[in-house]
Amino acid sequence: MKSLPEQVTGKWFLLSIAVGVAAGLGAIIFDVLGQAVSHYVLVNLSGYAPPGAAGEHHLFDVGSTPFSFAVLLAVLTVGGLISGCLVYTFAPEAEGHGTDAAIDTFHRKRGNITLRVAVVKTLASAITLGTAGSGGREGPIAQIGASLGSWLGQRLKLSARDRRILMAAGMGAGVGAIFRAPLAGAIFAGEILYRDADLESDVIVPTAISSILAYSIYGLFLPAGQTFDHVFGGLAGHSMHSLSELIPYGIMSLILSLVGIGYIKCFYGVHDRFKKVPCPPHLKPALGAGLAGCVAVALFYSCGQDENLLAVLSTGYGVLQTALRSPEELTIKILLLVGFVKIVTTSLTISSGGSGGVFGPSMVIGGCVGVATGKVVEQFWWGPISAGTFGVVGMAGFFAGIARAPISTIIMVSEMTGSYQLLLPTMWVSTLCFLLCNGHTLYTKQVASRLESPAHRGDFMVDVLEGIKVADVYRRGRLIENVPEAMPLSQIVKVLSRTHQHYFPVMDSDDRMVGIFSADDVRTYIYDETIWQLADASDVMTTKFLSVCPDDDLNVALQKFTALNIDELPVLDPGEEGKLVGMLRRKESIGAYNRQLASRQEAAREESE
Repeated sequence: MKSLPEQVTGKWFLLSIAVGVAAGLGAIIFDVLGQAVSHYVLVNLSGYAPPGAAGEHHLFDVGSTPFSFAVLLAVLTVGGLISGCLVYTFAPEAEGHGTDAAIDTFHRKRGNITLRVAVVKTLASAITLGTAGSGGREGPIAQIGASLGSWLGQRLKLSARDRRILMAAGMGAGVGAIFRAPLAGAIFAGEILYRDADLESDVIVPTAISSILAYSIYGLFLPAGQTFDHVFGGLAGHSMHSLSELIPYGIMSLILSLVGIGYIKCFYGVHDRFKKVPCPPHLKPALGAGLAGCVAVALFYSCGQDENLLAVLSTGYGVLQTALRSPEELTIKILLLVGFVKIVTTSLTISSGGSGGVFGPSMVIGGCVGVATGKVVEQFWWGPISAGTFGVVGMAGFFAGIARAPISTIIMVSEMTGSYQLLLPTMWVSTLCFLLCNGHTLYTKQVASRLESPAHRGDFMVDVLEGIKVADVYRRGRLIENVPEAMPLSQIVKVLSRTHQHYFPVMDSDDRMVGIFSADDVRTYIYDETIWQLADASDVMTTKFLSVCPDDDLNVALQKFTALNIDELPVLDPGEEGKLVGMLRRKESIGAYNRQLASRQEAAREESE
């Protein structure tokens, strides 16, 4: 897409609506399946009903089955086994948290994802999360939405560029719908692709349209009074009382960054260990889920049998809701245990090949560590302060640092909590975490910037070439040997013998260029002296030649050089037909490009210093 008007009219408006509707329906199906698995399998068999956030729509009532850790472990393990069999049998690219796969598809696979991925990811993630696997919904719905957008682009036979945009629109729409954060979904799709401060601006407007539609479709699925509720409700009263609070928020940023780097190292350390486990990949998610369950059991019995500790399984949103709304109900010990052990259980569940996201667990980890930090600060700070505010800010800062997505995370957490009065400390902490976590990312398929993305290979070369005019490159004073149209071949041969010129413009009686030939064209006649006096320049030349004007840019010239694989182009005066003003050489064009590129790189280095 070349300009904003093209994005918001015609084709893109209709395509964005189609992707939004598909992503919204996909979010509903995913949510219903996940809750159904949780109710009919997890709750009815093991008696464990993971508490949710205040604004979540719960379709089923809590059952009365007695709680059993043994059955819970069995459900976790079997859930991991079924999920692994589904993924590795039908769509291996659907394993793990999903967002990385979508990012990789955008950069390196021309935006091509099969519809099979959406189906398998929906089923596998619903089973993993519904059986208490430690994971989130963001990764699966991002890959599901991306798959739907890519499938639509393939069915309509769109270009790779358009498929990528539709794929990103589906990804953002899915996230915006399931978290009821349409603005954040739009920004998330453009920001999550890069690990530096870069943004895929082309996807923002299509994704905004699709995210609004997906959010609206998903909202119709919710009860009337819950449509505009926030996922984490009851937090609108949180606010910052003094600018001096930025000091402890800054200290919390350092803590969150250290925990975030540890999370990344643990996540991929477990992933590397599971790659070395000598068993079929289908079985590894079962092993990971079973181990996560064992960790939860050990934590529960060794630390006072507090039910809040079970938040290390499933999404953990229930305990996070309590920590944000009523932090006095949880001790610092419980908060830190949930936060740190959640890192382990999520790594075991997802890094083993289980299907689930990492955004949800990141919210729980960041929120719990943030509330624990706030409770410590409460004991020493001289003014009024709320530990819950540290939790809200901690959620945003933690994920902004490890996901390299500060803007969308700030917006998403604000939309999920309704706590817009904390924008200042949220921006402060998210920015600090983004800087402190530099060099570390939870999404390994991110590239540094658009410059390094295979999806944009060649874009910057065109940008540089379009900034250079032909008039700035060709040599005006260069002597060019022109050939009259009637010059016999015998004389042309003599001209070739006394000059190093390779291309010869042919002029008519009015000194207008009517054709051109090369030394190679003449060589086909050079050993046949019988036609030297019979043939002339008009017999040797080609009249269908390519040319450029002084006001053309080098991108136009390069396309013409490569069209016929020639080394020189005649430069004609646009104001006078056929008037030759010079010749542009390919090597002169390449030299100008290299000089301009070196100049830009030098300017960028000086600016960074």
